[in-house]
Amino acid sequence: MPITSVKAQAVYIPLKKPTRISTRILDKRDFVIVTVTCDESDVVGQGYSYLGTAGGRVAAAAVEDLLAPVLVGADTDDILGLWDRMFQETLLTGRRGVVVRAMSAVDMALWDLAAKRRGMPIAVMLGGSARPVPAYASGGYYRPDDGSWTDAVSAEIRFNVANGFTDHKIKVGGLSIAEDADRVRAAIDAMDGKGRLGLDANNAYRDFSHALEAARAFERAAGDHGLWWFEEPLSPEDYEGHARLSRVLETRVATGEIHQTRHEFRRLLEERSTDLLQPDICVLGGVSEWLRVVKTAESFGLSIAPHWHANAHAPLAAAAPNCIAVEHFILEKDIYNFEAIMTPESRLKTGRNSVVVSDMPGFGVELDDEKVRFYSGRQ
Repeated sequence: MPITSVKAQAVYIPLKKPTRISTRILDKRDFVIVTVTCDESDVVGQGYSYLGTAGGRVAAAAVEDLLAPVLVGADTDDILGLWDRMFQETLLTGRRGVVVRAMSAVDMALWDLAAKRRGMPIAVMLGGSARPVPAYASGGYYRPDDGSWTDAVSAEIRFNVANGFTDHKIKVGGLSIAEDADRVRAAIDAMDGKGRLGLDANNAYRDFSHALEAARAFERAAGDHGLWWFEEPLSPEDYEGHARLSRVLETRVATGEIHQTRHEFRRLLEERSTDLLQPDICVLGGVSEWLRVVKTAESFGLSIAPHWHANAHAPLAAAAPNCIAVEHFILEKDIYNFEAIMTPESRLKTGRNSVVVSDMPGFGVELDDEKVRFYSGRQ
């Protein structure tokens, strides 16, 4: 069935309160929403990507000026062929960054459309089932007005546990190593011997030695309980540094959320730069590329824990045997604020240590058109 239109819209959703990670302050989230329509059908496919705190309009322009012209008129079912067509078209503009994020949103919309036309949840279409998948509670951000750093992280861990989550992840890298080690110790104490704790540095450490010093301090702070993983300690481009950390640490090194296309992931895997892969459907190139990367990781004996966007990743995880957990922001709704433009009925539902995979056709993400219009007008 021929594609009749590919449209993109940038939305800008402010955070209620500016929030800090190790390397930057977050005050809003930029997203791009892509809608694909086809001939002889009133069903539309929708996909999305995020651009951090800027770049939504750039991604929307990439969709409409660069990608849409090579897609309109093509067969909607030729999804892998359309991915290759988009990738070829981006040769001169750069097959990285915003361009690949724009491709990700288009590819997601094509898969959403294909599943909706068949009346199938995307999880089922990919060979999985609409079942709960394991999840962990992500948070531990830096907010000075939350009071004591250690008290704040302890309170958040207790909140997670009270709401059915015993596995957690907190930020590190935003304070001195000693102060962050105190936060790790406080989190472990609040967990009371149950569950697992991951740490996310958001590329905070300047080199291998700096990251190793931090990791050793955090491992000592965690004591016999140990750590689940140490995420993005270094720049995404530092393949060698991540590989060296992986060789010397007891804790697993995790990375991959910024990497794009199978070509960058191939290097991660071949250089043994990670013990746990964190592919992001909205970053690496969409569903098509996510499936390739995840299967390749499985052949290397690696598990995955997708980054962000549990609404998109839960159905994919249901069809990925090597997925150990998806990331869920149980307390930090303001950080993952994409649900502000979703209908209440389609927002993510949770169980104990799990999220519920939608049984609606496609990804099950329904957007509130009025909210989308409202946030598309904000800068």
